[in-house]
Amino acid sequence: MLSAAFLIATSLQAQTPAPASSTPPAPAAETAPAASLSVEERAAAAAERAAIAAERAAEASARAAEAAERAAAATAATAATVPPPAPAAAAATDKKQGEWDVTVGLGLISLTGNASTLTVSGLASAQRTTENWIYAVKSYGSYGRSRPPEVTGEESVSQVVAFNAGLELRGDRRFTDVISGYLLAGAETDHVKSVESRTFGEGGLGVLWWDEKKEKGRESYLRTDAAFRYANETRFQYYPTRMNLPDVDLGGPRFGAVFRYGLAQNVTFKEDVEVLVSVIGDSRMLFNSQTQLSVGLTKQLSLGTSFLVKHDSAPPPGKVSTDTALALNLEVML
Repeated sequence: MLSAAFLIATSLQAQTPAPASSTPPAPAAETAPAASLSVEERAAAAAERAAIAAERAAEASARAAEAAERAAAATAATAATVPPPAPAAAAATDKKQGEWDVTVGLGLISLTGNASTLTVSGLASAQRTTENWIYAVKSYGSYGRSRPPEVTGEESVSQVVAFNAGLELRGDRRFTDVISGYLLAGAETDHVKSVESRTFGEGGLGVLWWDEKKEKGRESYLRTDAAFRYANETRFQYYPTRMNLPDVDLGGPRFGAVFRYGLAQNVTFKEDVEVLVSVIGDSRMLFNSQTQLSVGLTKQLSLGTSFLVKHDSAPPPGKVSTDTALALNLEVML
């Protein structure tokens, strides 16, 4: 029976790959003939060869580990030098520069029964911003009829309680990111207030104090205007009896401000105010203010409530100086 050392050496020799052909063979003088070696000597020689093969395998494993470590370090260095991709949010802005930002709103009041009231109001605005210009269009209108309560045996006649509309065009030339010069033109009518038409033109400077986009979609915006406006107002009394009224001109400095602030995510407070002091003819002041609170229902749809104040220190004969309107509007961003 062969010794245990011989069996172990034979097993290791079978599992160890043969040395590469490039390794020079041992000198013949140092290699004894296989026939002249005893069993123990052959086992010892096999064990020595197995040990040499194991040592070479260990060296190869160490070199492979070093190569893997160098490859990992090179990959990390390459990743550090490559800039990260732009955030998706930056590419998914609501409106890119140069595109039109359009908003359409609609309000409705309807009462039926003993009394009847129907009032429809609408508004639309569009703005386009480029590197050097800002273009804006704004329009509004409302119409309403109301019938007082009926008395038995009598028939009440409905009356017009709202009939107005307006259109405004504006172009701003941006001198810097803050200051711009602008021209504005528009026309409006209000039959209930005996204003058949009021056409106006304006030129002045606008200052954009700040325009910030905060986290979670909140925003903060403030712009002020200082300009000179001229308007021609043709008057006609529609209600209760139709009759002509003398036309008037007005012109003077106008100051305006537009402020927006995000109270919370999808909740925005808006204030638009303007004052016109006429220095042409009789002293006259026009003051308009619109306060609005809107809540975003979706990305394009929002629900808002607004309170409008219009004051004219010298209205047409028979009309009061101040009109107010409280409305609930549904707005859609296109």
